Amino acid sequence: MNCLFVGAGEVAREYAAGLADTDLGLAAVCDLDRERAEGLADEYGATPYADLSAAIAAEQAPLVLNLTGHAAHAPVTRTALEAGRHVFSQKPLAMDATVARELVALADERGLSLACAPTNPAGGPQRRAATALADGRLGTVRLAYAHAHVGRVTEWHDDPESFLRVGPLYDGAVYPLTLLVAWFGPVERVRTADAADPWPDREARRPERPSHVESTLGFASGPTVRLTASLYAPHRSREFNALELHGDDGSVYLRDAGAMTDGPDLVSFGRQGREYVSVPPQRPDGDRAFVSGPARFAAEIQRGRQTLRTARRAAHVVATCNAIERAAESGSPVSVDADAPPAAAPHPPEFGAESRSDAAIRLPPVGVGCARYRDGEYVDRQDSIAAALDAGYRLLDSAELYGNEARIGDILAAPGSPDRSSLHLTSKVWNTNHGHVAEACETTLDALGIDRLDSYLVHWPDAWAYQGPLVDLASRPVDEQEALTFPRDEDGEIVAADVSLSETWRAMERLVDRGLTRAIGVCNVSADRLADLVERADVEPSVVEVETHPLEPRRDLVAFCHQRGIRVLAHTPLASGELVGNRTVASVAADAGVGPAQAALAWNVHRGVVPIPSSTDDDHLVENLAAGAVRLDAEQIARLDGLSGAERSAAGSDA
Repeated sequence: MNCLFVGAGEVAREYAAGLADTDLGLAAVCDLDRERAEGLADEYGATPYADLSAAIAAEQAPLVLNLTGHAAHAPVTRTALEAGRHVFSQKPLAMDATVARELVALADERGLSLACAPTNPAGGPQRRAATALADGRLGTVRLAYAHAHVGRVTEWHDDPESFLRVGPLYDGAVYPLTLLVAWFGPVERVRTADAADPWPDREARRPERPSHVESTLGFASGPTVRLTASLYAPHRSREFNALELHGDDGSVYLRDAGAMTDGPDLVSFGRQGREYVSVPPQRPDGDRAFVSGPARFAAEIQRGRQTLRTARRAAHVVATCNAIERAAESGSPVSVDADAPPAAAPHPPEFGAESRSDAAIRLPPVGVGCARYRDGEYVDRQDSIAAALDAGYRLLDSAELYGNEARIGDILAAPGSPDRSSLHLTSKVWNTNHGHVAEACETTLDALGIDRLDSYLVHWPDAWAYQGPLVDLASRPVDEQEALTFPRDEDGEIVAADVSLSETWRAMERLVDRGLTRAIGVCNVSADRLADLVERADVEPSVVEVETHPLEPRRDLVAFCHQRGIRVLAHTPLASGELVGNRTVASVAADAGVGPAQAALAWNVHRGVVPIPSSTDDDHLVENLAAGAVRLDAEQIARLDGLSGAERSAAGSDA
């Protein structure tokens, strides 16, 4: 779709820089400064104009990008709408709420689409913060703090006059306000507001509106928000564009409400009574170009859909800014018209499988293993599992052997944990229970406090002598745990049970029929044995969990699983730490700008395998989870591929 840029300043160049990655074409550029219009137009093969009416009359571009100064947004948008063009406007939509609503009504009457920046609700960090709301971790949100420190525009902007005319509300506060309105719906009233004019005496150019505004907002859905917007506080201050939400059960901190690029430290979550934990990206799609908003807007138009959603939201943000100004002038509360669309926070992904085991399973890129056995001893995993949930892990890999499912159940039931619907919970029947699969599954469900697992797996294909239900092993002495889970005869040999894998699998299939698990699978199985199981099964495995990493790629098994639509989980994906000290892994990691563990985990993610590393260190948990957003190039993947087989010993290890 061709578009017409109106405005050729600094922000227009930001939008133009991303055009090559979209389906948008730049037909023309219009600016009152013709030389500026010509400069941008020449770079992109567009036609320059100095008069908007002439540009609209001459160009058939159906989309106008309104990239003018703040105060010019409304008249330019009106002219374009009246000419029958769709409009995407920079923020704010207008300086007056009545005018903003008139623009929305005009677009609606003419069957046109109208959109307005900021498009920050679609950003990666902002989506992660919204997910914390949607999956219930915060509980009821009652309080929030929002900052918009635009800073001394006379010091950092080449053309600060527009900023000085509109003040900090209409340029800076729109970022947190847009998110808050998207998440919570309309602002009901401005409870209090105050405005001041701090400004350096040395500056000849001064803001025409108050340079510093503080207000307390009441949202119709409940939260009270303290908003600070300032041209005086520098934008490099500790709280630049931050937003912090506090609920009954937890808090989420978004370091930059308007962030265009993603990173591991932009979002953090603090469960009530616990320290904040970073919530890193899990997929590499969190960065946004300026033009991504107009590109999505154009795609909606091309699909024949009229869209006014962001324009209505922007009109309500303008109404809120107007009300803050009135409240500051009057010293009294001011109502805000509830003219915004309802809150539309995104729902967390449903990682559970469908009702039958052969249905496709949606899994996150990286999960976390819940085993207690580490470095030759048993450890308590309660804090680390809670921290993993806080960081954003949504696949918990448990087993009755681990003995801590009751403790995991306590964590899942505690305030600040995500809703059950956002989790994929898997467990495994231990070798001693192959003849008592239903009993083992029911024991696990009771321990976890849930009525159905997302996947239930056979821990090992081999059956051992039954030792009774394995209940809360973590509370028993180590010797007793070992005796119950590794039955041995007088010679110290494992006592086997006469239960075939086919018999065990038929019992697993009955669990699906009973609704005790959505999916079933098997662990630690060879490719040949898996193929035999699939051939005999009425309900095929949906999940296979094996040790696989660059040193042990299991290519035949992984290929077989992918051909059959079976998801593969990789336990011990760091080869018990061997990969972290491997010279080749370290070299690849350095080239990719990530840590060695992240590089090794990203190798599995690259081939569609879900690694489930285990750690008791909060920093390592966050680093491992962030591996889902790492993308290695073909040459880096090839170097890691070379670690397997005969090349493994030659690659060397410093571990």
